[in-house]
Amino acid sequence: MTYKLTNKSVLVTGGAGFIGSNLCEELLKHECNVICFDNFSTGKIENIIHLFNNKKFKLIVGDIRNIDDCKKAVKGVSYVLHEAALGSVPRSIIDPVTSNDVNISGFLNMLVAAKDAGVKRFVYAASSSTYGDSQSLPKVEDTIGKPLSPYAVTKYVNELYADVFSRTYGIECIGLRYFNVFGRRQDPEGAYAAVIPLFVKKLINHESPVINGDGEYSRDFTYIKNVVQMNMLALSTNNKEAVNTVFNTAYGERTTLNQLVAYLKEYLGKYDPEILNVKIEYGPNRQGDIPHSLANIDKAEQLLNYNPEYNMQNGLKEAISWYWENLK
Repeated sequence: MTYKLTNKSVLVTGGAGFIGSNLCEELLKHECNVICFDNFSTGKIENIIHLFNNKKFKLIVGDIRNIDDCKKAVKGVSYVLHEAALGSVPRSIIDPVTSNDVNISGFLNMLVAAKDAGVKRFVYAASSSTYGDSQSLPKVEDTIGKPLSPYAVTKYVNELYADVFSRTYGIECIGLRYFNVFGRRQDPEGAYAAVIPLFVKKLINHESPVINGDGEYSRDFTYIKNVVQMNMLALSTNNKEAVNTVFNTAYGERTTLNQLVAYLKEYLGKYDPEILNVKIEYGPNRQGDIPHSLANIDKAEQLLNYNPEYNMQNGLKEAISWYWENLK
């Protein structure tokens, strides 16, 4: 797909992270000048070290909580992909202050710096957690409920700030509400690891994954390549209706956790048949979790020509191939 971004300067905040590093790679494929901005609190140097020999790639080590760092990062930049954030609902429940500092104060710093530098467009990572206690399915952008966690509050505030800055200062803002993104480089380590890499690591080590609840909670698991496509479309669109709004970023199908584990065991079992015999354990429901998540992606299809290429199972097969090579 052609995005007409050749030689454009694009800043990727959180560019050494899981999603950010995949975006940096894609931008370089399209001959963009890429500035990666990261403080390595969750990002990893190994995610981007292979890009260092590319003359169009530049790394700036800094923190979005520091306005001077933000101003340095946006200098001479036309576009921003803002991925830097402190993820995880449980982490935000344990430490809401730090989540607020990074996700709200840091976001505001980046908006101010982008505005002052004359950045053309600011595309940012929003979240499906914004739907909160809304029970309607599928999730449609204009219908949200009350947030269920401090993390969800921070991501909703991001949308409010982006809307105000777009209306007040004229900076073009587009929010992408990510739905349970997974894929290569997603970190399986740590207390707040996402469910897919965490379960993959457990199964590879013949350890029992623990499902929160009865396993019938469902998610619209979204492969990283679909997310990359959405970001590139949001950066390059000339459709005025697509600016100063938010889009669901997903595939549009939901999978229960029980189904997910069955797929994981099936696909990993082709590499190691013993994985098929690993037992699954069940624990209590996790505080702040939304029972079911399913995106309506009509808006993105109509305004951005979004056409996700990977359903959950195809993305999972590709991701497992990567994890098998990198975790075993």
